[in-house]
Amino acid sequence: MTQMRILLEESDIPTHWYNVVADMPNPPAPPLGPDGQPVSPERMLAIFPGNILEQEMSAERWIPIPEPVREIYKLWRPSPLCRALRLEQALETPAKIYYKNEGVSPAGSHKPNTAVPQAYYNAQAGIKRLTTETGAGQWGSSLAFAGQMFGIDVRIFMVKVSYDQKPFRRSMMQTWGASVFASPSNLTESGRKVLAEHPDSPGSLGIAISEAVEEAAGRADTNYALGSVLNHVLLHQTVIGLEAKKQFARAGDYPDMIFAPCGGGSNFAGVAFPFLADQAAASAPKKTRLVAVEPTSCPSLTRGHYAYDYGDASGLTPLMLQYTLGHDFVPPGIHAGGLRYHGASALVSQLLKEKLIEAVAVAQVGTFAAGVQFARAEGIIPAPESCHAIKACLDEALRCKETGEAKTLFFNLSGHGHFDMASFDKYFAGQLEDYEYPAEEIDAALDRLPKVG
Repeated sequence: MTQMRILLEESDIPTHWYNVVADMPNPPAPPLGPDGQPVSPERMLAIFPGNILEQEMSAERWIPIPEPVREIYKLWRPSPLCRALRLEQALETPAKIYYKNEGVSPAGSHKPNTAVPQAYYNAQAGIKRLTTETGAGQWGSSLAFAGQMFGIDVRIFMVKVSYDQKPFRRSMMQTWGASVFASPSNLTESGRKVLAEHPDSPGSLGIAISEAVEEAAGRADTNYALGSVLNHVLLHQTVIGLEAKKQFARAGDYPDMIFAPCGGGSNFAGVAFPFLADQAAASAPKKTRLVAVEPTSCPSLTRGHYAYDYGDASGLTPLMLQYTLGHDFVPPGIHAGGLRYHGASALVSQLLKEKLIEAVAVAQVGTFAAGVQFARAEGIIPAPESCHAIKACLDEALRCKETGEAKTLFFNLSGHGHFDMASFDKYFAGQLEDYEYPAEEIDAALDRLPKVG
């Protein structure tokens, strides 16, 4: 009888996070200030605690996970690795399909994997207040939950289009004690500037980041927490892939291809980087292709420019070397709010530039169709972000059907879609559209990249 769920014990929760920097062929490019010079750690201490900055800049391969963090992880970790046998049968593919179900966390996604340690380190530093941004609301929900665990007030700037699309995500954050504001807002100089120029702005993650960073920098008792992009965030998410490697070993299998949604990059990094470690150590039983999947409406990895750019819309963050569509890029209001970001993690970007990973873009309607097909076979309604990985995985499974290859395919089910049913309603009503972002708009945004060097 085929084993459908490969489970681990609480004692199998990783004791260390994996830092991919230790195994990269070339060291990461440093973050720069507006003057083009590397940013000093002292400048970053204005919004981050020392322990997080150490992780951000570390090249150590293994970073210990504090025991209080592992104790909270036990509320949902280890998450199950599942064999999608019913989906395989529906597709009539010889491929084996597995997924890691990160939707079992209290917030319903992978985001608490980093929210909990970030709240812990800030609490250890005596911080009483955190600000952040959120798109789809999964990160905001996760930080609200983590703040409640450690007695920290949380203030969340939620991208306006998602604020309107997902009122129950907002309610979830408020249930855990957070304050939530539609971004752009009148609470910050960054928000007021955007509203003055674009009163009907749908918002963007870049704008929301500007507002959260501005508020954090203006108060001594407040720090900023980021849900993706930065090195320490990607580091924390590697618990996903580390657990998955143990689970594949128990199943007597190993993936040929791994798929994960990619907005800022932490989702993809969390599942893929530990397998990249096997490649670097020459210990992998086979060569695994690692595929980051993004929307065609916000195609930073597949159509962006590899350059230094700000992480926010107002230029308050350091400049990072990344694939970017331009920091003032405002994507369409697609229903995968967690993927509406103008750039990508510097680590993910560098690995793509060096051809150690791959990237593909998929269109909105097809991703929802794939998500519905998965739900009807496996019973789990996936988040719109997760549907992107499902779509790319299904495409490969159907290629295997044509070629007869019995590949092992693995994707990260990064969250459930229980708060996204309005989006599924639009799909069933035929009201969703595919967006191919116009080349001229991308070119115009890239022309406004900061000049470095």
